[in-house]
Amino acid sequence: MKKFINSVDTLLEESLSGFAKAHADIVQLNRQPYFVKRKQITPSGKVALISGGGSGHEPLHIGFVGTGMLDAACPGQVFTSPTPDQMLAAAQAVENGGGVLFIVKNYAGDVMNFEIAAEMLECANASILIDDDVSLPKNHSTGRRGVAGTLIVEKIVGAAAERGADLASCKALGERVTRATASMGVALSSCTVPALGYPTFAINDDQMEMGVGIHGERGHVTLPLTNAKEIVAQLVNAIKEELAPQKGQTALLHVNGFGSTPLSELYLMYELAAQQWENHGVKIARSLVGNYTTSLDMAGCSITLSLMDDELLALWDAPVHTANLRWGC
Repeated sequence: MKKFINSVDTLLEESLSGFAKAHADIVQLNRQPYFVKRKQITPSGKVALISGGGSGHEPLHIGFVGTGMLDAACPGQVFTSPTPDQMLAAAQAVENGGGVLFIVKNYAGDVMNFEIAAEMLECANASILIDDDVSLPKNHSTGRRGVAGTLIVEKIVGAAAERGADLASCKALGERVTRATASMGVALSSCTVPALGYPTFAINDDQMEMGVGIHGERGHVTLPLTNAKEIVAQLVNAIKEELAPQKGQTALLHVNGFGSTPLSELYLMYELAAQQWENHGVKIARSLVGNYTTSLDMAGCSITLSLMDDELLALWDAPVHTANLRWGC
């Protein structure tokens, strides 16, 4: 294992310190327990949006704290859920009369700990569960995982909260976006968790993992490596089967890197995906390409499609100013 670290035990602390210093105009770091919050106080009466999860997925979630998105984010150790006391402390720090909305990826630890925090929180609160990964069946024992579609929910709901939408409206909007969003990923290599010291799974040079998660999980099937066009076709077809978009449907297309895939390859995948969606009659009105929901040093990518209408497009376009997503400010 070759990584820029001093110690596995101090990796999260040192990384968070560096992040907070690099973006001191936007965020503040709280220690004991760890969470990142907006530098500016949440406006009075605004719904406070809080998300989080294990580290190793950066810039998700800490990179999306700021105007137009999250009020706070709770990072756990690598691929490990944050604790309820982190979530509770973050909520108490940023709530300012509008209640708290938790945005939770569907992983058992995240779900359990956010539920515990919500029960302890004395102010009005609600939760949105993100489960956009269509590589798993709907009747999977723990449900579908939350992956790159999480960013889209955070951005759109964040814009609505910034405009003054109340807690019930923000929750309903988030659930609406979640139902209209589907993702699927493919990996060419595994990732190496620092505490483990070796790849989480072995894969040959002539193989790929179709339907991977973002915590180093294997895909639902190991396939022979093929060309990019055929790979994109498999991802697009799985999403198309799930969302069943109508011809002429407007959509947002997000090609997300897992950490070690060059942007040149991600843009190639975007070009192929856009062509295939357009061949299916889908109008790609907005796009996002890059490493946003990563899996440490995994080589691979995911494709996310989110069906849009004029309201959702306006919320996507609304100003946002965070460390890793910013426009219109």
